[in-house]
Amino acid sequence: MLRHVRSVLVRAPHVALLHLGRLDERIAAHLDGLAVAGPAGTALCVQALEHPGAGEVFAVAVRAIESRDERLFDHVLALVPALPDAARGVASALGWVSAADLQGVVRRLLASSQPHERALGLTACRMHQVDPGPTLGAALADASPELRQAALRAAGELGRIDLLDTARRAIAEDHPGIVFWAAWAACLLGDRQSSLSVLSVAAQQDSPLATAALSLVMAAGAEGQAGELARAVSKAAQEATGDMRRRRRLVRALGLLGDTRFVPWLIERMAEPALARLAGESFSVLTGADLSRLDLETLEHPSLPEMPSDDPDDDDVALDEDDSLPWPDVAKLQAWWSRQTGMQPGMRPGRRLFDGEPASAAVAARVLREGTQRRRAHAAQLACALEPGRRLFPIAAPVPRQRRWLAGTG
Repeated sequence: MLRHVRSVLVRAPHVALLHLGRLDERIAAHLDGLAVAGPAGTALCVQALEHPGAGEVFAVAVRAIESRDERLFDHVLALVPALPDAARGVASALGWVSAADLQGVVRRLLASSQPHERALGLTACRMHQVDPGPTLGAALADASPELRQAALRAAGELGRIDLLDTARRAIAEDHPGIVFWAAWAACLLGDRQSSLSVLSVAAQQDSPLATAALSLVMAAGAEGQAGELARAVSKAAQEATGDMRRRRRLVRALGLLGDTRFVPWLIERMAEPALARLAGESFSVLTGADLSRLDLETLEHPSLPEMPSDDPDDDDVALDEDDSLPWPDVAKLQAWWSRQTGMQPGMRPGRRLFDGEPASAAVAARVLREGTQRRRAHAAQLACALEPGRRLFPIAAPVPRQRRWLAGTG
């Protein structure tokens, strides 16, 4: 259950490193309890695999890795080809355990004859910021689409500029997954042409990768390229005025674009209940204003349908992704913005900002230390866009590890 909660919080707009760290302490305490329980704890974990989900597989995989139980680990790996949840659970476990616990495990995965196991080995390397060396280049030439996608993602996020041309060539292939991760890798490694075109299309689709694609284009694209995507998103929203997903995408895009000319438009959207909180978040991403801390939120807000609903016939079980965002007080916020534009030249129309300042490596580093998860994800991409070849900071890593990396202590 806690693993599932974490998978939500690592992408949340309101969760900072401190809050994620508290959850990580709870997960660590439960895993310590399983370790102390020894064979009895492991037996309970294995019993839970009768109904395998990502959380159940995560618990068993951590126990198998930390206890060096190869037989149990083989049992978990056997679930991966048939169950996507199992693949996510094993990947989470590989990212959770320490580098010391992975000694021998990753080497074994990378040497496997099974493509899905080699893909997990590359995923472990990526999550621990370890370059797998020549193995990565070999995986990029493999016949398995699954392995090649994992390799392309690892190449981009590990800053392997020597593989940029390989990623560029892969953009022209037919497999949609390979095309996306090739564009992702090429963009992180410095390409600013074909990769941005592919990512711009992906950013406008209804897929789990759309938000990450939108963020990367806004981080890496020059003003004209990022503006072109924003115009395309705006046109799509105008052509389908009743499609809330497209309208929400536009609100998010303008916050990431960072152009202060669109602040008045964002403030207008705060009068629409369905967009108000997201518009407030985009305003904060652009200006750096913390609505709660600056008393720019209101406790009096319209009621919206509960998500998910209590209706047993309603198939939509999605949570309200704005649930934890503050409701902006439009009058207070408008007054605050007027004061800022009068006092601070940097806030005047025509400037592109991120968290209240012109985009820079220093701003990205500050947001990675102090920001909330969704903003930290954009900051990590911005840092790579400003310095191609830099490793993408893993904002989903266990918090103690993140803090060591942020402190530069390994």
